[in-house]
Amino acid sequence: MADDSIFLGASRKPDDTYQQAESLLLKFGNRHGLVTGATGTGKTVTLQVLAEGFSKAGVPVFCADIKGDLSGIGAKGEDKDFLVKRAADVKLDPYEHSASPVIFWDIFGEQGHPIRATISEMGPLLLSRLMNLTEAQEGVLNIAFKIADEEGLLLLDMKDLQSLLVNIAERAEEISARYGNVTKPSVGAIQRSLLVLEQQGGTKFFGEPALKIADIMRTDTNGRGLVSVLAADKLMMNPRLYSTFLLWLLSELFEELPEIGDPEKPRLVFFFDEAHLLFNEAPKALLTRVEQVVRLIRSKGVGVFFISQNPLDVPETVLAQLGNRVQHALRAYTPREQNAVKTAADTFRANPAFNTFEAITNLATGEALVSTLADKGVPSMVQRTLIRPPAGRIGPLTSDERQTLINASPVAGLYDEMVDRESAYELLQKKAAQTKTEAEAAQEASADSTGGWRLPDFLGGEPKTGPRGGQVRGRQTVAEAAMKSVVRSVGGSLGRALVRGILGSLSRR
Repeated sequence: MADDSIFLGASRKPDDTYQQAESLLLKFGNRHGLVTGATGTGKTVTLQVLAEGFSKAGVPVFCADIKGDLSGIGAKGEDKDFLVKRAADVKLDPYEHSASPVIFWDIFGEQGHPIRATISEMGPLLLSRLMNLTEAQEGVLNIAFKIADEEGLLLLDMKDLQSLLVNIAERAEEISARYGNVTKPSVGAIQRSLLVLEQQGGTKFFGEPALKIADIMRTDTNGRGLVSVLAADKLMMNPRLYSTFLLWLLSELFEELPEIGDPEKPRLVFFFDEAHLLFNEAPKALLTRVEQVVRLIRSKGVGVFFISQNPLDVPETVLAQLGNRVQHALRAYTPREQNAVKTAADTFRANPAFNTFEAITNLATGEALVSTLADKGVPSMVQRTLIRPPAGRIGPLTSDERQTLINASPVAGLYDEMVDRESAYELLQKKAAQTKTEAEAAQEASADSTGGWRLPDFLGGEPKTGPRGGQVRGRQTVAEAAMKSVVRSVGGSLGRALVRGILGSLSRR
């Protein structure tokens, strides 16, 4: 590998030899990329080669390990006949094995350090997608976040949001007058969705200590970028949680990192595996905002690489922003598959030496069509490329090997124990207790001032009973007056509303 590029492999010549080196220039690593191909064609190895290359160049990497085999990047590779042959074919001399520095993460805390976000950091837009809320329910959730921001209620974990929703249901009439219709059925539907999310492991993801972006942007003592590997084999059982989490992390990077323009190498490279899960059934408003983030995060020095089976999985507006392309083999038996191959072929700068459409269907395992940004940011002519063998192990680590690396991790002990500090749940409980106490005190004061006699209704006494047993409403009771006084005092002591970014997460600017 040269100092300014990552060696990907060697392009194939007409006589079936591999000679010309194909590389990705580090200065264009933040121009994003796409790695596609059918299952078993070599996408994971390509991802590993890219991650190793960026890490060796001092660029931190974040990637998800869908099947568990990407964990091998943390161990030295071994001489195997097919790897040695491939190294010789691409003229990789010397072919050296090495392990990359890694940090293992796991939302469930089983195969890596726990990784968490707070409810407030997630924001209403991403949370609505996570819970698959309707437009009306999303509106109620936005109101809930607005009230929490105004009244200084920290939303850290799921019980905070649950208690806030209960409070909103009790104050529905007052809140509807301020923000629009808030119905108890809508609040109930959100609470049911929260229950489903809780059963899927949401209680482990939402809480503190929340992930600090700086901890996925570390380098080791040798200047190599640390590779953050998210254990996602269990997480993939809930695809919506997986895709929403990665999107939240991307939005956090966008909100927290300052503008730096086009650096000589990226500050971080983010691999979004199984990218189709992000875009499937996503509302148009969300897709528009994802497109904005992908377009603008480049100037923050972050490169985003989408990994998927089919180029049609990525919307055209996002696809147009991906300058570096690696296309592994696709099959073209059905009309949709043929359309996918044609789409993939049309996105490359044509090479007169071969037919791109036919080449995609005939690529061998480990081969790919490669086009990266060359000087001045112009896409290079597509080349049929044999991908170089990785330096790390191909295949998963053992449980003992993984645990050894977790114990030696630079973030060991920082996220292991969940912290439950005072937040919305505790504050609302205190307010409810205070309201009850004040109401009881007001009733006692009322009874004392009248010698035990009930005050007349027009002065705030008990409501009279109508001829059919119903209550006749008069003016509010002293207890009701005290209750509303507390509500008004809470509403009147409004804190400064928090600023939220493009995807609804908290803005640090």
